[in-house]
Order: sequence, then C-alpha cells, then structure tokens
Amino acid sequence: MKEVLKDIDRWQKAGKRVALARVVGVEGSGPRDPGATMAVSEESEVAGSVSGGCVEGAVVTEALDVLATGQPKLCTFGYSDDEAFAVGLTCGGTVHVFVEPLQPDLTEHVRGDDPVAFATVVKGPNPGATLVAWPDGRHTGTTGDPDLDRVVARDALAELTSAFTVTRHYGLHGEAREEDVTVFIESFAPPPQMVIFGAVDFTAALARVAKVLGYRVTVCDARPVFATPARFPMADDIVVDWPDRHLAKVGSSLGPRDVVCVLTHDPKFDVPAIVAALQTNAGYIGAMGSRRTTEERNKRLLDAGVTEEELARVLAPIGLDIGARTPEETAVSILAEIIRFRADDTKGKRAPSLRDTEGPIHAGGDAPHAADRA
Repeated sequence: MKEVLKDIDRWQKAGKRVALARVVGVEGSGPRDPGATMAVSEESEVAGSVSGGCVEGAVVTEALDVLATGQPKLCTFGYSDDEAFAVGLTCGGTVHVFVEPLQPDLTEHVRGDDPVAFATVVKGPNPGATLVAWPDGRHTGTTGDPDLDRVVARDALAELTSAFTVTRHYGLHGEAREEDVTVFIESFAPPPQMVIFGAVDFTAALARVAKVLGYRVTVCDARPVFATPARFPMADDIVVDWPDRHLAKVGSSLGPRDVVCVLTHDPKFDVPAIVAALQTNAGYIGAMGSRRTTEERNKRLLDAGVTEEELARVLAPIGLDIGARTPEETAVSILAEIIRFRADDTKGKRAPSLRDTEGPIHAGGDAPHAADRA
C-alpha cells in the first residue's frame, strides 16, 4: 500500500474521492500476492497494481462503482470466468480483490516504519469494518462484534509478529472452523534486516541486490579504512566494529525475517561472527568460503563450543549452485538461497528450473483457501 500513498495524497489534495482495491486471496497461480494494492480516483486515475495488468481494467470499473454507491465489495476473477479471461487473467488461478472507499485512517497508520496490522472484514455482516492492532497489544476500530474483535485482535497481533498477510475465517462471534465472516489481515512491518560482515567486493554487490528486494542493509567491519560510506553507498548503515560486539548490541532485534551473511575469510572475524549470529533468532545465517575453508571453519566453530545442531543452521558455502563467478552473480546466488530457504515447503530441496517441474508455480496453489492460515 505504501507505494500508492503519494498518488492518494495528490488526488485527495485536489478534492478527489479515492477507492482502494487490495488482493485478499489467491488460489492457484496468481500474478500478485495478497496485499497487492491499487488505488483509483473518481476520475479513473490509477496507481499500483493488483494483477500486473491482467484484470486492472475490470477493477477500475468496480472501483468507480464502489465510489458511486459507497458500498465495498469482494470481487473474484478466475481463469474459468468468461469476463476474467476476456480481460486477460490467463495465469490459471483465481484472484479475490476487495474494493472499498478509502478509509482515511488506513493510510495515516502506514506512513511510518512502526509495525501495525489492519484486519478488514471482506465478507460477513459488516464488510469494510476495520480493526487496527499494534505490537504492544493496543487495538482500535471494530469488526462489529466485541467477541469477534477480541479474537481478530489476537490473530492480527500474531500475524504482525511474523509480518504475514493472510485471510482468516470465523463464526459470527469469532468461533473457529466456521466461515460466516472472512477477515483480511494485512501486516505492515519494518523491512527485514540484512547484516553483512566483511567490507569486501562481494559485499557491495550483495548490498545492492538486497536493497532491490527490500532489505535494510548494514555493513559491519572492524577495519575503518574499508568500512566507509564511499565504498558502500547503497547500505543503510556502516558500522566499524567487531562482528560479535555489534551483534551483542543489535542481535536481540533480529528475527525470522532477518539475515546474517558472513563474507570474511579470516577466522578472527568469521568465527566470532557466526558464534554471535547463532545466539540470535535470525532466520538465515550464511557464510562464504570454499569447501575447504568451510570444513576448517566448522572445526573451529565446534572447538568454540558450537553444537552440531547449531552448526546445521549455518548455510555454508553460502548461496545456490548456479555457476556464479562474479560478485554480482554471487549476490544473486545468495539472495536466491535466502528466498528458497524462507519458503517453508522448499527448505532442503533443490531449486530446479520451472520448466523441469510440474504443478502450480506458487506453493500451496492447490489449497481451496491458499491464503488461509486458520
């Protein structure tokens, strides 16, 4: 949603009404994930996308209708629908888009980097009703039922903790395993962190690619002559310190979405860095080096008190085997492994070409409620 805020502000300053369309569910292979957003002004101006061009024209029509009636609606576009096929949804999946008149509070709460979750009723007695939840347990707004509010606030907080955007189903008063009410929970969390140890040429390439994927990048090296903003202008932070000392300061802030990459080749740097990283909850820990370097480092780590179970958390040699040679290719290899690793159903599996596989492109595509975690 944040990518359309500037356009929304511009339209509202001009006195134009705005409708918001959000993907709230995808079944099968869909072009955009839940949370993809498109804003439409009353003059048919468009910002953002819900399908990469597949159904945008049809969504604009629905948005203008919503502005005319003031009533939100849940729209479904699927490959089997003649209308959806006509407007170009040929990916074989089904996309559920919730269209509503823009709620002023919705944009105000997502402007900063503070984590917040929005739970919007997309199907049930009060479509469009929204509850807003914060990490400290506060919540405001209502779904229309106090018992449902309590359950939805709890679930919104849980999803926000993991930065998940999902659809959940409830009974009218929050009962589990019922589908009277469908609630779309959208998490707005700070960007994931990538901490890179070692101010080397591979670091600059990795930082550039990581920024494209939305990471907040920190480069840390104990050598001030190498760890400079001039060498790493793409990094958000440059830290001159020993890796273990830096992680002692910031390690508690690292969670399952965050990444630690050790790109040094010096035992006095990389061993303390890995030992300290293993004490955090970082979701991915990778270390660069040849197989011989990795074997020797593993021995040093075990001698330093690291257990075999802890050592299994370290992805080393770092990256997928895609034949990378240059720093830029290596950066792609590392990020590809990170993407694969964070997809639960592909951990530990090879990453084949899509041409050589069968079935849905997106994991979970055959599930009747692909975005439902209830």
